[in-house]
Amino acid sequence: MTVRKFWLGALALTVLAAAPAFAKQGKAGLWNVTSTTEIALPPETVAAMKKAGQSLPAAQPVTVQMCMSQAEVDSDRPPHPDPAATGCDTKVVKRTANAMTASMVCKGNMKGTGTIQVTYDGNERYSGFYSFKGSTGGRATDVTTRFRGQWVKADCGNVKPYSLRTQ
Repeated sequence: MTVRKFWLGALALTVLAAAPAFAKQGKAGLWNVTSTTEIALPPETVAAMKKAGQSLPAAQPVTVQMCMSQAEVDSDRPPHPDPAATGCDTKVVKRTANAMTASMVCKGNMKGTGTIQVTYDGNERYSGFYSFKGSTGGRATDVTTRFRGQWVKADCGNVKPYSLRTQ
């Protein structure tokens, strides 16, 4: 596996940060989601990236717009990667009126465990973090992402609904 493929696999984990905030919470429509991801890379990966002339990742905030459908908002499960494609399964561990904790176990190309914690500030804001520790394509992976979401409006415009599975 190349350093680039490893890096892309590790970054794919951060997609979860944008999506978990909705299980029975939130509003359908357009959301701004800001996340900051920190990836602890093993020394051999750092050395390979430097040798390839690649810069090391820095925890920089990234904001994206996402469209959530009413079905995703109404789901009793947090959005999660397709288990058939990723080998990961996500389950809600605890849910309260304003918070959710979920766990993720991966047994495919990604192997390891993750935790998602989300706190809701009404139906138009949320914040939380996602962490995963294990391996991606045989390389050690240690990812932590902090995120926050803000509902923008009901009309998503040109932004297509998010494609993570909810059932």
